[in-house]
This record gives sequence, structure tokens and C-alpha cells, in this order.
Amino acid sequence: MRQSSLVIRLSLALAGIVALAAITMVTSYWISDQADNDAYAINAAGSLRMQTYRLGLLSHMDADAETLQAARDKLEQSWQDPVFTRLAHGNPALAEQLEQAQRQWQQLEPEILSGLATNTQPLLDDQVEQIDQLVTSIQRHAERNAQLLRLVQVLALFSVLGLAAIVIYWLRTKVEQPLSELTRLAKRVSEGDFTGRAIPRQMNELGILAQTFNRMSDAIAQMHGQMEQRIDDQTQELQRSNTALQFLYDTAKTIIEQEDGKIDFQPILSHLADLVKADDIELCLITETGDTPYLQIQPEQSIHDVCVLRNCDDCLSGDQLTKTTGADQSPIFRYSFPMVREQKHYGVLVCRTPQNQTLDHWQQQLIESVADQLALALSLQAQEDNARRLTLVHERTVIARELHDSLAQALSYLKIQVTRLNRALAKDDKATLEDVSNELQEGLSSAYRQLRELLTTFRLKVDGPGFLGALQSSIKQLNAQTDMELHFNYTLGNVPLTPNEEVHLQQIVREATQNAIHHSGGENVNINLYQSEDKTIHLSIEDDGRGIPANPEKLNHYGLAIMQERGKNLGGSLSVRNVPTGGAGVYFTFTPSYLQQQNVFARESN
Repeated sequence: MRQSSLVIRLSLALAGIVALAAITMVTSYWISDQADNDAYAINAAGSLRMQTYRLGLLSHMDADAETLQAARDKLEQSWQDPVFTRLAHGNPALAEQLEQAQRQWQQLEPEILSGLATNTQPLLDDQVEQIDQLVTSIQRHAERNAQLLRLVQVLALFSVLGLAAIVIYWLRTKVEQPLSELTRLAKRVSEGDFTGRAIPRQMNELGILAQTFNRMSDAIAQMHGQMEQRIDDQTQELQRSNTALQFLYDTAKTIIEQEDGKIDFQPILSHLADLVKADDIELCLITETGDTPYLQIQPEQSIHDVCVLRNCDDCLSGDQLTKTTGADQSPIFRYSFPMVREQKHYGVLVCRTPQNQTLDHWQQQLIESVADQLALALSLQAQEDNARRLTLVHERTVIARELHDSLAQALSYLKIQVTRLNRALAKDDKATLEDVSNELQEGLSSAYRQLRELLTTFRLKVDGPGFLGALQSSIKQLNAQTDMELHFNYTLGNVPLTPNEEVHLQQIVREATQNAIHHSGGENVNINLYQSEDKTIHLSIEDDGRGIPANPEKLNHYGLAIMQERGKNLGGSLSVRNVPTGGAGVYFTFTPSYLQQQNVFARESN
């Protein structure tokens, strides 16, 4: 298709209109100029007629020669006016008529001036008639010029109108319609329809624009399709990520909520297999020093057999992806994800796929995250087991210490009394036998009471509603054993206490309250536990009984020593003294561990 330019065509059309207007204006100006000469020529010709009659009248009246000569010269000058020359130029008929009238006057003039003619009137009339014909010819010439001017203007008008109509039609068919089509297609594109195509009618600017628009529509349609595909891919990726995060959250929640540290791995593995679309997944659990799995777990829906090698060196070698062969000698890919936490291995998570299938990056990341979570769970379980072992050892140490400080001492005392009893029996010392009998009875009662207190102490636990609830429960139990009124005031609701601090405080409260119940003989016991302005914890147990004797430590009574030892474990100071208003009091003060740690950090920063 030959290329043409709209701009050039529009420029040519405008140039044609301007040229036509210019030609019309020049032609009209020329014709108007000719019309101006015609009017002057008519006036000059009319002057010839008047001057001819005047010259004839002067000759008939016998005017003086000077006047007659002046009239003659003026008439001759009028005949020689340049306007007649211009009119005659290019108009042969008018030139001939002018020459004939002038020649006739040249013949008539001598007769009139000589006076030979007896009657000059017919001659003058004939000359004037000739001049009238000349004037009529000049008038007709002027009328023809006017008609020509009107004709030129009418032709120019219709020419301009015709050319304008052609230009308008051309603009409508060549410009407006293609632009309307492009506008309509652009609107369809804005509405998301990229199927419309513009048809280039001519290879001009609009044709090039139509081709460019078609290419743009194709590009936008392609980009839109790619964008939709990317959006779908991103949506699927986000859905996968959300599903994977939800699965990891549920896995962590399941691990945390497992009772007694027992983790059911099979549901986790089954859910993982569903997410990664691979059922040949196997979890092998290995001890820290072992190289053979003690437990192999597969998804519930798996149809594959467990690994029969039972040697995890290859899987724990550090290579995540290895190529191996299956039982039917078919090539497969093996992905290994060791479960390592703090340089301790707990097993490996293995996923096997055929050679024509590989795991995507997100699948590998998900399996690796699950392996890390399981390693963390097993690590926490191991730490919890170690903590339970340490707790058990600590509890046994506490039991041994309690037995040694209370029941063992009482039994040693009873053993001494038995020795005295044997000696008294050998000597038949009735006084000693009676004294030993009383001592044995009191020692057995004391040992039995201490045994009950130890059993109660070993059964104590801080759980349920918290430390305050445990204290209230202990005080309630003690209140049921006596007629004394136990008053309890607690203001440590905003103080974080460690379990060790709670247990020792609870035991001191119980021991001191039991001493007040058994030995004070009073009616009321006031128990106060609060924090002072210097952030230290204060415990006071006061009764309104008989007070402390001069020598408070009796044989077989080790409550005070036990409380002193518990106070030292908390880094505090415990004292026992009489109350000025009557009765005895046990006072214990210590700094909680969170303040001790803060003070240590402050010293290290300084």
C-alpha cells in the first residue's frame, strides 16, 4: 500500500483554497480597476459632446478668436485623453469607433470654424450622435466589466464552496471515520475487550496509527493474559504459603499440646504428604549415638515399604539430594532432611520421588521446616526429660534432707532411749525405766507427728489457681485442724515469683503456722505476706499466745532449723522473737530473684 500523508493533503487543500481566494481577489481588483477607467471614459466622452456643441455655438455667434481657440484647444485636448487610448487597447471595435468619431470631427472642424457652412446644426448633430454611440460603447464595455466581475465572484464562490465540500467530505471519510473507529476500539480496550482490530484504509498517519493500535492491543492482550497468569500463580503461591503456614502452626500447636511429651508423628507426616503431593515420605528417629533408626514412620495412606537398609549414614551424610535405585531397579531421587538441633541429631526426614519428578523449592522448604520443627520438639522433649530427672533428683534430695533433719533425728533419739531402756532393765532401775518410757512415748508421738507433716509437705504442689490459691488451700487445711483463728493478708499480686520461691514460702508459712497452732496456746494467728517500698518481700506469722521460752529449741523439735535452711535457700534472713503485745512471731525477708537478676545486669553494664 502506497504511503500518503494526511498533513500534506490537508496542506494542499488549504493551499488550493488560499490560491483560489488570492486569484479571485487579484482578478476582482483588476476588473474593478478597469471599471474605474470606464466611468472616467464615459465622463470624458460626455465632455466631448458638450464641448462640440459649445465650439459650434461659439463659431455661430462670431466669438473672438481667442475664445474660439481656447474652446478648440480644450476639445482637442479631450480627444487626446489617455483614457481613450487605454480603452482602445485590447478592444478593436471600440478603438475603431473612437478613431471614426475622431476622424469625422477632424473633417467637420474646418467647416465649422471657417464659417463656409450655412447650416452647421445637422453636422453637429451628426457628430454628437457619433459621440453618443461612442459613449454607449464605452458604457457597454463598463457593463461587460461589471458582469465579468460578478461572474468571477460567483465562480470563485462556487469554486470555494465546492473545494470546501470536497475537503469536508474527504475529512469525513478519511479522517473522521477512522478516528471514530479508533475511539470505539479504544473504548472497548478500556472495558477489557482486546479482540477489536482497526482496518487501515490508507497508509497515512491514521493508517499507521491503526496498525500501531492493533499492535498495542495485541501487546496489551498478551500482557493482560500474562498478568492474569501471574496473578493466578501468585494467588496459588499465597494459598500454598497460607496452607503451609497454617500446617506449621497446627504442627507446632499439636506438639505443644501433647501430654506427657508424647508426640504422634503419623498425623503430621500424613498431612505433610498431602500438602507436598508425595506419599513416599518416611520419618526415621535415631538416638544421638546411634546410626540405626529405633522408629520408622510413614503416612497412613502410603503404599511404599519402609527403608530396609536401616543404616542412616547415607541420609545423614549432608547431601540433600541423591540419586538411587528402588527395589525394582528404577531410578529415583532421594531428598534427605536431617533433624539437627544444637549439634545433636534426632533423625532424618526422607522423601523419595521418581526420576521424572522433582520437588519444587516450596515443597523442599516446607519439608525442611517440618524437619526443623520436629527436631525442636524432640530437643524440647529431651530437655524436659532432663529437667524432670533433675527435678526428681532434687525432690529425692529434699526428701532425704527432710527425713535426715526430722525423722532420722527422732529415730536416733529413740535409739538412744532404747539403749537407756536396756541398761535400766539390766539394773532394774524403775525410775529410769519410767523416765525412758515417758521419753519413748513423747518421742514416738513427735516422730509420728513429723511423719504426718512430711507426708503433707511432700504432697504439696503449686498449681491450679496459682500461688495465692495454694496458700489459701494450705491455710484452709490448717484451719480445719485447730480452734484458733487464722487471718491471712496477701498483697503480692503484682510480684513475679519463681516456683522455687513459691514452694519455700509456702513451706515456711505452713511450718510457722503449725508451730503457732501446736505451741502458742493462743487464739489468733496473723499471716502477712507483702512487698515493702524497697521491693523486698516480707513474711510475718504472729500469734497471741504465751510467747517463746528462754530455750526454744527442744530435743526432737527441728521446725525452726528447717525454716532457717529454707530461708537461706532464698537468700533471705529469718528470725523468731516475741511480740511486744504478747505472743511470738516468725519474720522472714528476702529479695525476689527478678530483682537479683536486674541488679546483676546493672552491675555488669556498669
